[in-house]
Amino acid sequence: MSLILEVKDLHVRYGKVEAVHGANLKVEAGKIVTVIGPNGAGKSTMLNAIMGALPVSGSSTGAVTYLGHDLAGLPAEGRVARGMCLVPEKRELFGSMSVADNLVLGAYRRKRAGEKNFLDQMEVVYGLFPRLKERAKQDAGTLSGGERQMLAVGRALMAKPQLLMLDEPSLGLAPLIVKEIFHIINDLRKTGVATLLIEQNARAALQVADYGYVIETGDMAMEGPAGELAANPKVIETYLGLAKKAA
Repeated sequence: MSLILEVKDLHVRYGKVEAVHGANLKVEAGKIVTVIGPNGAGKSTMLNAIMGALPVSGSSTGAVTYLGHDLAGLPAEGRVARGMCLVPEKRELFGSMSVADNLVLGAYRRKRAGEKNFLDQMEVVYGLFPRLKERAKQDAGTLSGGERQMLAVGRALMAKPQLLMLDEPSLGLAPLIVKEIFHIINDLRKTGVATLLIEQNARAALQVADYGYVIETGDMAMEGPAGELAANPKVIETYLGLAKKAA
């Protein structure tokens, strides 16, 4: 498998406070890699550093390599242009615009680059998310929480990324919708896109991922194949709890 993303010795600081301490991770083509950990552990901070989207108060050191190229100094816009897409925790949709128009906006970079078939992912997205096709003319602001998450992922896929990064896709969703969202994340394998999944719902994340990392207070505490992490006594005790017995 070809290596899509490699992060080496990543440190992220906000002023004098270091939020991520020497993180290392890899994402291979077509694979789903998850980073799990408690709220405030540094998961989203690490993701924003990889994307080059840290706030003004933040800074990072270390190497982020994408498709063999060091991304040092490249702003978020440049990373998007190279095929990296981040679906943020807040989704950031255009609520007064239709579902279809939100999807078209996701392909804007490709249109600006002169691609004639810049909307060729529309049917792929509708295939993954039939509900979006049903609601194509509906304003995004009227969608349910689960539908908004589908739209956020679908909009990112319109850019035809090689790396899709998802920040807490299950946040604020009802259990049945969470199950549906993770089923869809698993289906992303069919598109061939590499996926980096940041998630507090450790059980769901490890069920769909190929490989996982555990981050605790800014440190990468554990890593390994997702199935092995899910069976690790410490992960069970800390993140999976008694639910394992009922599963």
